[in-house]
Amino acid sequence: MIVPMSHILAFSGAMFFMGLACILARRNLIMILIGAEIMLNAVGLTLVGASALWQQVDGQVFVIFLMAMTSAEVSISLAMVVYLNRRKKTINADAFNEMKG
Repeated sequence: MIVPMSHILAFSGAMFFMGLACILARRNLIMILIGAEIMLNAVGLTLVGASALWQQVDGQVFVIFLMAMTSAEVSISLAMVVYLNRRKKTINADAFNEMKG
């Protein structure tokens, strides 16, 4: 393995926490979706790194399924953002609070 596993885990952890910070700090729906995608990419990077370390293809196959699931999630999420933008004329997450109890 060319890159040590500790470097892969450190980079993946940094990516995950940047995505989490993007989700928690931003109020824009598109930025929240981008943060979720960064977090999923960090998980995929960890799986591929572990797969290369243990010389098994299970992690790489799982990442392919993760990418398929992510593409479906993005298409549905962006359709919802377009619908919400047409309905409220904003993509600020604070504007959608009708479901609060």
